[in-house]
Amino acid sequence: MTVQSSDQDPKPGDSYVQSFARGLGVIHSFSAEAPQQTLSEVAARTGLTRAGARRILLTLQTLGYVESDGRQFRLTPRILELGFAYLSSMPLWNLAEPVMEALVDQVHESCSAAVLDGLDVVYVMRVHTHKIMRSHLGIGSRLPACWTSMGRVLLGSLSDDELGQRLQGLAAEPFTRHTVVDTDGLLLRVREARRQGWCLVNQELEEGLISLAAPLKNRAGQTVAALNISGQANRTSAEVMQAQMLPALLQAARAISQRMGAALN
Repeated sequence: MTVQSSDQDPKPGDSYVQSFARGLGVIHSFSAEAPQQTLSEVAARTGLTRAGARRILLTLQTLGYVESDGRQFRLTPRILELGFAYLSSMPLWNLAEPVMEALVDQVHESCSAAVLDGLDVVYVMRVHTHKIMRSHLGIGSRLPACWTSMGRVLLGSLSDDELGQRLQGLAAEPFTRHTVVDTDGLLLRVREARRQGWCLVNQELEEGLISLAAPLKNRAGQTVAALNISGQANRTSAEVMQAQMLPALLQAARAISQRMGAALN
C-alpha cells in the first residue's frame, strides 16, 4: 500500500510537525508484505523524494529503530518500544491478564482484548488456550471492526451520528458466505450489540471462526476496550458458545471493569 499525502493532509504549522509525520510514514511503510525495502522502495511507498526518505531512514538508523546492510533497510526490535509505551501507560492490561487467564482455563478457548482505531480493532492483549493450533493474531494485530465481535461492541459505544459517519461510504467485499456487507445490516447488528451488551459473530470474517465479545468499561461507564473469546465451529456451535461461554465472558468483563474502577480511586 502506498502512503502518500494529499491536498487534504494537514499543513505544517504550530500544531503540525511535517517531518515527524513523514518519519511515522516511513515506519508504517514496513509491513509483512514489505519487511525490508530499498531506499527507492521506501520513497515510492511514502511519496517522499529519495533525499527525504534517506534522511529519515538514516535518522531512524542512528536512533536504533532501523538497520541496513547497505542496500536494504529493515526495522529493528527496538521499534516495539513505541507500542509497548502505550501498553505500559494503560493499567488496564496488567489488571486484565489474570482474569483473562482464568477465563481461558474455564472455557478452554483463546481470549483477547482490543481497542478501536477508526474502523479497525487493534489487539492489545491475547491469552492463548493450551492447544496445538495457534492463531496468527498477536498484540498489535488489526482486524476490520465491522466483522468482528469486539469491533461491533466497540462501534456500539459510539453515538449514532459518529457511527453513521464512520460507516458512510463503506465498500466491502464479503470475506465468507456469511459476511454482512450492506450498511443497514451492519448498523442493525452494531445496535443489537449495544442494546444487549455483548456480541456474537458467526463465521463472517473467516469460515469456521466464531467469537463472542463484551465491553470493558471505565469508572464512568464508558467503553474503553472489548474482551472476547473465539472458537471453531467444528468444535462448538454458535448456540453452544452463547449458552455455555457467554456467562463466563460477561463475568470476566465485569471483573476487569471493576478492577479498572478500583485502580482509579
